[in-house]
Amino acid sequence: MKFWLKIFSYSIVVFILIFNATSLIVVERNHSKMLTREINNALSQNMNIHSSVDAIIPIVLIYDSDEYAENVLANIAKGFVGKVGDQGVYMTITNDKGKTIDNNTDFEMPLERSELEQLKEDEIKYILRDIGERTILFTANLVEINQKKYTFTYMKDISSVYRERADQYSFYLKVNIIACSAYMLLMFFVSKRLTIPIYRLNRTAQRIAAGGFSERAETMTKDEIGVLAHNFNVMASVVEDKITDLERLNREKQLFIDNFTHELKTPLTSIIGYANFLRTAKTDPSQLLEGLEVILSEGKRLESLSFKLMDLIMLEGTEFPLEELDFCAILAEIKPALELRASEKRMTLRLYCEHARLKLEKDLIKVLIFNFVDNSIKASTENQCITIRAFRQDGDYVLEIEDEGIGIASEHLDRIFEPFYMTDKARTRGNHGAGLGLSICNSIARLHHAAIGVRSQPNRGTTFSLTFGTGGGTR
Repeated sequence: MKFWLKIFSYSIVVFILIFNATSLIVVERNHSKMLTREINNALSQNMNIHSSVDAIIPIVLIYDSDEYAENVLANIAKGFVGKVGDQGVYMTITNDKGKTIDNNTDFEMPLERSELEQLKEDEIKYILRDIGERTILFTANLVEINQKKYTFTYMKDISSVYRERADQYSFYLKVNIIACSAYMLLMFFVSKRLTIPIYRLNRTAQRIAAGGFSERAETMTKDEIGVLAHNFNVMASVVEDKITDLERLNREKQLFIDNFTHELKTPLTSIIGYANFLRTAKTDPSQLLEGLEVILSEGKRLESLSFKLMDLIMLEGTEFPLEELDFCAILAEIKPALELRASEKRMTLRLYCEHARLKLEKDLIKVLIFNFVDNSIKASTENQCITIRAFRQDGDYVLEIEDEGIGIASEHLDRIFEPFYMTDKARTRGNHGAGLGLSICNSIARLHHAAIGVRSQPNRGTTFSLTFGTGGGTR
């Protein structure tokens, strides 16, 4: 069952129950009040009769005649009934022997009179009886005259009270039908209107499930449905971001595999080709030496590629404990190796360091610095200078490696930290590179919650920076 139909059905059921219960309570309350009023009136009339009889008892006692007493009582009854002037009023008087002294009823009296059982003087009992199609209220009291007991029964037809209740039920039934019809029509539009946001939310969910991850639900209200739509949009945004990240990671993974395959293909082709040539062809010593040099060079390239791949895999899947170390002490330890590497290329290395203690993984920081310097050496020529600076800036600690080399074109700056990305493939391969050094540096920086930056101008040099502070990530 649809939600709008549930709202419609449940509200109709509740309305019918409440309306009918209210109608029943009102009708029964009115009926009870009217019936109570009629009973009180009948009891009051009976008391008046009793008072009238008490008033003439002294006169009746003077005559000391039963016949006279009965005539007087009959006259009182006729006079009282006539005084009331109501056709629905009846009265009977009987003595203790069962003789009827007066009776103006137009119906047959019931044989069983429970209201007369154990009736006492100065006591009035009443009972309701259905006589034919009428409802008669019987009230009875007992009077003793000349040591004889007379029973007065005052009766009143109160069928109108019950007809009034039936009329009210009939009226409320008609009102109920009209009200329910109007309420059903109103609730049909209200339930439809209330569930429009849910329908739109469901439609948006279906579109997102079909691949439209940029779809968002409309949030035009601030009620619970509006809050739900807002939370749904937040969830959809998170899902979209996650899916975008997964797609990006999948593309990067596929690109990594493609590049890795391509990087393996060239050296393996050279090694296999030269090995097969040396195995099958007759070669002189110079050709043999040339072939072996190629095989050795390509083998070293594969070795370098495998080591860097292992480093990259290790960095992505391992947590390294960081300890507080003196950064300048680490630079001092690695300085001889860096100077040796620079001197091999006839370059100058300068180092400036402002002391600071940072939370570091010593070996990884050495790898990062060496890769940055090695990258600068590969981009520079003889007699150029490479500068390493470590200093404080605006509460952060910054490491900079600056060279005077060929620089990096602006279109490459956003991608140089991707695995296997090379701005100059011929130069990189000539240095046995595979485009993994900066990617490794990026992973090490993330482990230290540091930010990598790069500034470069073609033919004027490049500056890599590593900022340790409250921020993190790569920029």
